Amino acid sequence: MKIGVPKELKTLEGRVALTPAGCAELIEQGHELVIEQSAGLLSGYEDHEYAAEGCRIAQAAESLYAESELIVKVKEPVEGDLKYLSSRHILFSFLHLAANKALVQRLLASGCTAIAFESVVNEQNQRPILAVMSQIAGRLAVQIGAHLLHQPMGGNGVLLGGVDHSDNGHVLVIGAGRAGEAAVLLADKIGADVSVFDIDVLKLARLKKLGNRISTQVYDPVLVGKQIQSADLVVGAVLLADKHAPKVVTEEMVKTMKKGAVIIDIAIDQGGCVETMKATTYESPTYVEHGVIHFGVTNMPGAVPRTASQVLSAAILPSVIKIASLGGLDDKVIKKAINIQSGAIIHPALIDEFRENRQ
Repeated sequence: MKIGVPKELKTLEGRVALTPAGCAELIEQGHELVIEQSAGLLSGYEDHEYAAEGCRIAQAAESLYAESELIVKVKEPVEGDLKYLSSRHILFSFLHLAANKALVQRLLASGCTAIAFESVVNEQNQRPILAVMSQIAGRLAVQIGAHLLHQPMGGNGVLLGGVDHSDNGHVLVIGAGRAGEAAVLLADKIGADVSVFDIDVLKLARLKKLGNRISTQVYDPVLVGKQIQSADLVVGAVLLADKHAPKVVTEEMVKTMKKGAVIIDIAIDQGGCVETMKATTYESPTYVEHGVIHFGVTNMPGAVPRTASQVLSAAILPSVIKIASLGGLDDKVIKKAINIQSGAIIHPALIDEFRENRQ
């Protein structure tokens, strides 16, 4: 199969879907790889490295889409991609369609087959592609949050880990999945006081054993409302698989937070779990509402493209191999990850999401 890897167009997105090593493995299996010029540059991979593995370098996206059957990219397609998508294409990328009705309509009109990274569920009921990016996003939330708390950034001037004779910062994490867990463990490691809420008592029990300053509680909006008043950094990391994220932090809760505190919404790709959160980009990542710094960048791992591209390429490779093989769309894992096909929404969770929104 002819596989195309276009350059990412989202604002300050530095990742590339496949590294030269990943492309080499596909070429060894008889597939043809076309990489758009400079697609890997921000991840530290130059065109000559791809060419050395047998890839062809396309000078423009138009020619790449024209000759490729399978398009593998990182983030959801934007206008510069959508105008080239057609019914002959299979698209494999992050999509997050539950929160993007406009993109759903464009993909339906194109006639392409759209398979979402986040919808790939293996036989162990894990989401291996989503998991690796969630882990990065969780760690970044603490690193970015710690920086935004600095007084020159407009924050309340708290050092999250504290020092002798000072208070530790308080980090509140809502959601104990892969992103939430990564945030909790890093916040604990740097010495912050950490509170984490989730509905899964087993996840909470596991986290409790892994840290020194971790307080775990079963999710309750009243308790969250109390804890949020003392929080310096709030990390929203709630996931409802293939559905719009629920609003677990209300505007009334935000109004009670300390001035100069920070909220980071990792769930913003799926519509966000904070009522006052709006999607932002790394070009203008924050805004202040009710005295609280809001960070809603929709491609958080794009800030560390070298690391993110390496783990993403490795995570998607088994699925790319399946899709590109004869009858690959009928593979039981891949078939369940198809969101849109032949001008129709076919993923059950997505069908339910849009049916609920119409009622």
